[in-house]
Amino acid sequence: MLKLGEKGAIPQRDKTTYAIAPHIPCGIVTPGLLRRLADVAEKFNAQAMKITGATRIAIVGLKEEDIDKAWQELGMDKGAAVGLCVRSIRACPGTTFCSIAKQDSLGLGMKLDVLYHGHELPGKFKISVSGCKLSCAESWVRDIGLIGEADGWKLVVGGNVGASPRIADELLTGLNDDQAMGAAKKVVEYYRANAKKGERLGKMIERIGIDPLKSAVA
Repeated sequence: MLKLGEKGAIPQRDKTTYAIAPHIPCGIVTPGLLRRLADVAEKFNAQAMKITGATRIAIVGLKEEDIDKAWQELGMDKGAAVGLCVRSIRACPGTTFCSIAKQDSLGLGMKLDVLYHGHELPGKFKISVSGCKLSCAESWVRDIGLIGEADGWKLVVGGNVGASPRIADELLTGLNDDQAMGAAKKVVEYYRANAKKGERLGKMIERIGIDPLKSAVA
């Protein structure tokens, strides 16, 4: 039998109910999906629905006995909201919708999501893709951040928020989509090989320096 954590159930403050957060790649939803989420929340008497910082829609306040049934009716994958893995990839509207975007952040974000969402790593790992230097997806405070510029993507690494916030280090610029994907892969592989358990990428960089990572990705 799966444990509650393996079912994507997150204990709530009242210690009797749980939240579930279905995976919504890059936060893109359809009217039908919104209706399905609302129907499930209503059917199982959820206390709330919450748009999360990772652009998921959490159904909050479910009883333990309703968790399996809620997932079955949703028919959706679980969002990687906890654990030592790659969390949901964030992406701004990019050139798909935004008039000032320089690059297709949604397109690249969706590709990264397919490859890395839920991917197990030594520590929590966040990826964000912003279509321009305004960095609406907060790429500067993510383990891997991509920022669209006129000549391609800027890659920044090692950012995070939390108890010890850190602005990312700039690694590469002028990348096309394929180069950005390849560079992100090298960062993930280097992190997997060199990080201590539970160590964020930024902490690893502070421990060993940025130059070894630059050499590995170049």
